[in-house]
Amino acid sequence: MLFSFFFQLALNTRVSYLNQKTINSPITLEGVGLHSGKNVKICIKPAEPNTGIIFKRVDLKINNTVYPNFNNVTNTSLNTTISNEYGVTVSTIEHLMGALFGLGIDNVIIEIDNEEVPILDGSAKEFVSKIFNVGIKSSETPIKIIKINKKVELHDGKRFISIEPSKLSLDIEFELKYDNSVIGNQKNKIKVYEDDLTNIYNSRTFCLFEDIEKIKALGLAKGGSLENAIVVKDKEVLNKDGLRNKKEFVNHKILDCIGDLYTCGYRMLANIKCSQGGHYLTNELLRKVFSNQENFAILEIHEKSLPHTFIQKNLLKSIA
Repeated sequence: MLFSFFFQLALNTRVSYLNQKTINSPITLEGVGLHSGKNVKICIKPAEPNTGIIFKRVDLKINNTVYPNFNNVTNTSLNTTISNEYGVTVSTIEHLMGALFGLGIDNVIIEIDNEEVPILDGSAKEFVSKIFNVGIKSSETPIKIIKINKKVELHDGKRFISIEPSKLSLDIEFELKYDNSVIGNQKNKIKVYEDDLTNIYNSRTFCLFEDIEKIKALGLAKGGSLENAIVVKDKEVLNKDGLRNKKEFVNHKILDCIGDLYTCGYRMLANIKCSQGGHYLTNELLRKVFSNQENFAILEIHEKSLPHTFIQKNLLKSIA
């Protein structure tokens, strides 16, 4: 049954999904950090196979490499922050990581000249658009996939998250519960490798108007505005153009979840369910999963391990 998943990928992407990918040329973006309020520029550069995703603080001369690994996550308060052993940090990585995961990018070096990834419009839309503009380059090196072997779950009061085996896909089911009538109770379920993720990529971060002062009192959201976040006040969305899709609130939480999952280092086969969770629960889930080798397996997928006649047959169909 596992091979059925890769058969479909081969059909949809002419086999290239089975090989590691990077981008064709560098991408530069500039904007404000949502929480720091500082202007920041990033340059996403192509990288060789097996490099992985690497952040490099170019404003620092030494000890400036930070790896987006779940064990390096040091803060999950309204964002995901990673740090290296020297205390060098990069924050709000989740939207960029979600874009890279969803587009199947395995290897890039992200040069950044400050402490926080720019928030841009509050979604992953611009990251995705820029990557599409430069194009994606496939290598000859096979991908690796994490296969979940056992169910693992976490509870935190009314919030919970679970992960369990899936033979075919990465499914994420997410539920929000808000007293606010505009947000209310929202639920969505997506198949990351099969569904159109446009609404996920385009969905922006959000907050309630009455929470803004509390957030700022914590030293956060210094760069927040209606240009980069949805703000809900009572029964009204304050952004003049309203919502981009009917489930934008829960879809953004799914984007965050995808980005945080990529701190495991690879794409995965799993079924994930989450209610009222966020960065903290997702990170704690990964820590629990990878604390026991019986919970998972890492598979290297070689094209030659798939039935060649099946691939040829379906490639001919896709070309025709």
